[in-house]
Amino acid sequence: MKSTFKAAMLGQWRPGWLIVAAAILAGVAAPFLLGGFATYRLTFALIYAIAILGLNLLTGFNGQFSFGHSAFYAIGGYIAAMLMDRLGIPAYLTLPAAGLTCLVFGSLFGIPASRLSYIYLALATYALAVATPQLLKSFLFARWTGGVQGLYLDRPAVPDGVPLSADQWWYFVSLATLLSVFWLAHNLSRGRIGRAMIAVRDQPIAAASIGINVALIKSLTFGVSAFCAGVAGALATLLTEYIAPDTFTVSFSILLLVGAVAGGINSIYGAVLGGLFITYMPVLANLISKDLTWPVFGAMLISAVWLMPTGAAGWADRWLERRRQRRANAR
Repeated sequence: MKSTFKAAMLGQWRPGWLIVAAAILAGVAAPFLLGGFATYRLTFALIYAIAILGLNLLTGFNGQFSFGHSAFYAIGGYIAAMLMDRLGIPAYLTLPAAGLTCLVFGSLFGIPASRLSYIYLALATYALAVATPQLLKSFLFARWTGGVQGLYLDRPAVPDGVPLSADQWWYFVSLATLLSVFWLAHNLSRGRIGRAMIAVRDQPIAAASIGINVALIKSLTFGVSAFCAGVAGALATLLTEYIAPDTFTVSFSILLLVGAVAGGINSIYGAVLGGLFITYMPVLANLISKDLTWPVFGAMLISAVWLMPTGAAGWADRWLERRRQRRANAR
């Protein structure tokens, strides 16, 4: 009986963990196999994946909808830029500072947002995305944000004795940040808070009846989602060494939502697939037709949603489940 149980557990967990381990090894090897610009572009795919993870937690696990994540992405980027440029804070310390600041802002925004749903919540977050760039350019904050011109930064050099180029070093910084945030999100989704998030998404009235504070869970989820977007925005600012308000438009929020849907909005690791999708599919669409890049990209998105309604991660989960069933039947 013991050996049978052990074999069943290995059959259930081994394929998934092997895929995760293989993906991490591929991620570690990638910058040594790619050129400088290709590594730079892949780094942005990792950064987008962190931001998309926040949307997956908010929408896929908690059932809330947001058009405003470009705002939290911008806040995270500006916190990192202002701490470096105005106060001389080391770049690496600005990442947790940006995330925690966005956690507070997101939780505060989530308090009134917890009373809204569907189109009303979408409109509220849309207003946040529209208003944030204008506030960053206003005379109230221009002293700190640089106004319309933005801020230029000097990215820290590679530490002495590390045999990596600048692109490779910041790729590994982004990869380490991604793995840390994903580990935290995985543990959160598997714990009591994660189960409460799903309960609020599926049956809010039933969740309230068993003692779950629905408003608290919604605002907390909004804060955690904003934390992911803030960390991603800070990383992107450090990578580009420049930040300006007009970079963070509603279109960018929509692009993140596209990545969440294509990768699998109900999945943690689907955020990585979504980041790769929004990074490389526009490039592929441009290669197909330079004059019709975005229509071709739209056609690719429609095809992806039609072929994989639950996203790439959902398709992969179903494939693994069928594989486990075939192995179980073979025994």
